[in-house]
Amino acid sequence: MRGVERRLLAAVPRRVLVVLGGLAAAQAVLVVVQAELLVRAVAGLVVWPLPWLAGAVAGRAVLGWVAARVAGAAAASVKRGLREALVARPLCEEDGGQSGGARVTLLTRGLDALDAYLAGYVPQLVTVVVVPVVVWGRLAVADWPSALVVAVTVPLVPVFGALVGMRTAALTGRQWGLLERLGGHFRDVVAGLGTLRAYGRTGHQSQVVRRLAGEHRRATVAALRVAFLSSLVLELVCALSVALVAVPVGLRLLNGSMALATGLLVLVLTPEVYLPLRALGTRFHASAEGVAAARAAFGVLDSPAPPSAPPSASSTASLSASPSVPAAERVRVADRAPEIVVEDVTVRYPGRERAALHRVSLRIAPGERVAVAGPSGAGKSTLLLVVAGLVAPSAGRVLVDGVELDTSDAQQVAAWRARLGWVPQHPHLFAASVADNIALGAPGADPRRVRRAARAAVAEEFIAALPDGYDTVLGEGGAGLSAGQRQRVAVARAWLTDAPVMLWDEPTARLDLGSERALVEAAGRLLAGRTALLVAHRPALLGVADRVVRLRQGRVHSGEGVAA
Repeated sequence: MRGVERRLLAAVPRRVLVVLGGLAAAQAVLVVVQAELLVRAVAGLVVWPLPWLAGAVAGRAVLGWVAARVAGAAAASVKRGLREALVARPLCEEDGGQSGGARVTLLTRGLDALDAYLAGYVPQLVTVVVVPVVVWGRLAVADWPSALVVAVTVPLVPVFGALVGMRTAALTGRQWGLLERLGGHFRDVVAGLGTLRAYGRTGHQSQVVRRLAGEHRRATVAALRVAFLSSLVLELVCALSVALVAVPVGLRLLNGSMALATGLLVLVLTPEVYLPLRALGTRFHASAEGVAAARAAFGVLDSPAPPSAPPSASSTASLSASPSVPAAERVRVADRAPEIVVEDVTVRYPGRERAALHRVSLRIAPGERVAVAGPSGAGKSTLLLVVAGLVAPSAGRVLVDGVELDTSDAQQVAAWRARLGWVPQHPHLFAASVADNIALGAPGADPRRVRRAARAAVAEEFIAALPDGYDTVLGEGGAGLSAGQRQRVAVARAWLTDAPVMLWDEPTARLDLGSERALVEAAGRLLAGRTALLVAHRPALLGVADRVVRLRQGRVHSGEGVAA
């Protein structure tokens, strides 16, 4: 028995194992009684044993039901304890790089798979320890030569089962690993879907999910193939073993050296010795996925306690003194800055009476930087989503250089988003390296460009302080970085796209004053020569804009268009 199985058994209360052992012993007695009654009815051609035989069968069914209830309650208790321990355990790099999505897969599908082990395999394991011994003892009393044959052939069943089981365990471990990877990646993609859409990477991620699903499907079929092979092997071994007993018994019955009642009792009891072993093999294959999930759970729980996240103050305080980026390091704008016109745009979200935007009109000249201000809920973020093509207006339209943006035209929207540098209010960072997160909008960007983008976003100093610098693997959602650091990574990501249009949604909202000052100073360089629409609450960023537009309750406040 492997270490993970021993730990699972140790998690089952001892009283539960004792109760299961008592129930198994009672079932073993009923098996013998059932065989005796059946033999007496057949050999003696009498009817009186039949009601007692029905009672014995019913008793076995009741004992099986009680054992299932006891094992099910124990399984629920063990799973609850594991879930509580995993939920209390924060994500960290020592967990084998496990992302939040992989943890969710483990907490749901993974631990649910333990039912087959705790409520199926463990009770059957107790039954194997008790029932064959009791039945074999009665068999030895009835006919010792047959009992000797059974004693010699019974060990063959677990031997062949173990040979096939090792292969099954390996395949199931791979299947679980692929399922965990698929579930984790899918959850991460869904969490960052807005960011992927903005950078036009949804098609690539669809292919990745499809490839992972195909790998999991092939691994599942391979595991099932071996499981069916195991059933065939065990059935064949048991059938041959029973035949080794049945053939001599038949010959002895023919020559009169064995009584009919004894021969029938041997033939009825012999399969009952092998039956629990065959069922154990089936239960083992059904529980293999749960064991693999338990191994992953114990791996998380056994890993060292995660260190506390570094305080953002230490890393951001020095950023205010960050050197400015020389003008020679400014990247060339890939396309000319366009004119953006918002015409009478109205947006209504389902289930809300008030429109998020109501007849909003706005013109942003080529290369102009416009800031949108207003109280929370005024519709500022919705306006950005409409311009980005992520939300279709209920009425009105958006014109780019005089051409209407049609959100139903996938090619047009993809081409438009390729010209955008997007910094959402809550940027999503993936469980990948810092460099990969920055290069999301420009796949294949060389390291020099990535570093230049980080320098422009005032992020280079805190990245250099990370354990592996740009190669440091972040946790899902940017775990390991402060909110302000994650915001600067998103700004660097947008700048690296070399896009002529920048859409920023409160990029300084979660920065300390020093970091905000540094990023605002860098914003002039980042937005130079680009058309920009900035959502800002704090006044520091408003100073970067050429013009400030104020929204209130989804409407442009009268008298706006004031120079900043």
